[in-house]
Amino acid sequence: LALFGPAPGAPSCPHGPALLFVKTSQGKEEGRRFYACSACRDRKDCNFFQWEDEKVSETRLAAREEYNRNHQPSFTHRQNLDRYKNFVLLPLSKRRFCQECQQLLLPAEWEKHSDHQFLCNITTTQLKSPSQLLYPLENKKTNAQYLFTDRSCKFLLNLLIDLGFRRVLSVGTPRLHEMIQSKASQEEEFNVRSLLLDIDFRYSQFYTDDEFCHYNMFNHHFFGGEAARETCRKFLYEENGERVVMVADPPFGGLVEALASSFKKLMAMWRETEKEGHDNKEMPMFWIFPYFFESRILDFFPSFSMMDYQVDYDNHALYKHGKTGRRQSPVRIFTNLTPSTIVLPEEEGYRFCTVCQRYVSSGNQHCEICNSCTSKDGRQWKHCVLCKKCVKPSWFHCSNCNCCTLQKHSCEKTDVGCFVCGKAGHKRSACPSLS
Repeated sequence: LALFGPAPGAPSCPHGPALLFVKTSQGKEEGRRFYACSACRDRKDCNFFQWEDEKVSETRLAAREEYNRNHQPSFTHRQNLDRYKNFVLLPLSKRRFCQECQQLLLPAEWEKHSDHQFLCNITTTQLKSPSQLLYPLENKKTNAQYLFTDRSCKFLLNLLIDLGFRRVLSVGTPRLHEMIQSKASQEEEFNVRSLLLDIDFRYSQFYTDDEFCHYNMFNHHFFGGEAARETCRKFLYEENGERVVMVADPPFGGLVEALASSFKKLMAMWRETEKEGHDNKEMPMFWIFPYFFESRILDFFPSFSMMDYQVDYDNHALYKHGKTGRRQSPVRIFTNLTPSTIVLPEEEGYRFCTVCQRYVSSGNQHCEICNSCTSKDGRQWKHCVLCKKCVKPSWFHCSNCNCCTLQKHSCEKTDVGCFVCGKAGHKRSACPSLS
């Protein structure tokens, strides 16, 4: 599949404007272009499909609009805010949260949810930590709500404060947003603010409309329309020299090119707020993603570089820090800030490489031949003279394939090229022609 991205006048599904795709084979377009849901890669989650050249009847359009309306959340953000105000006034014994509907319940609604599981005595602390109250949506391709551990969250927040940022546009990072909100309410001198942009509308129960916007990062769609867009624009306006940074943590199954397109639009929004000085600059950004997407991210953002810091998640079995060998978390920070300014914790074994002018992990040894710290996964890599580059420690040079690869591999597969351009040497996901 190749993505053409957001197309003007694209039809919409419940997740906003659809994206335009085409099937490709060996580098050539094959078949008709079609629209599909931007957020759900799995047809089971949203089965929206329409050929680009298809004539859709008035009846079907009306039915589709009706369907989209019916698949919106049962309460608006404004209604959720009113409900929250009433909920907070209740005594502890009357504060209930329905686990099945993932909803704060007012006493008048108990009857309707009587056969559901619910949590009782919801405290103010729980209301201030919604990411711990709500079930994580763990569909890898759509929501993939893997939530930062306390370690990663504190590291990110302290780093942002040390770098002098006072406003954080939190795109799909509810835990970071939560930590900022909670500190701001507890510590008077804490002056960092956050705006959460997230596709998970459940958060609208806990945050006001200038703290949360319902947003789809795959098609840059604000569900709250122009008002929400304006909230975001206002937040990005740097008054009193309060510097803004964007921190994004997308689902790892998401299309890099769709995400890059939305992030560029958010950056453009930032540029437009400040006519002077921003013209040729990029908004400072942290994009959190696995290291094996490095080449794809750099295709779209050549100014970015990858940091060695391992970001880990509470509810993901594999993405845990402190494991050894291949079991370490593959998730890294990609940023357009100067690498030497990103100070990584020495107590976790990170150290500064004076040649590369950046912090690297303990296993990342500087290679004299490549003249850089070459490891991507935290293990020490080895230099292959024939490949003229460093490779993973478990790889060996195969004279048939004429490159380094795993010891147990079948050589005959090497003449099969990339599905997109037909050339050998890379997979479809890393194809340069996709950019």
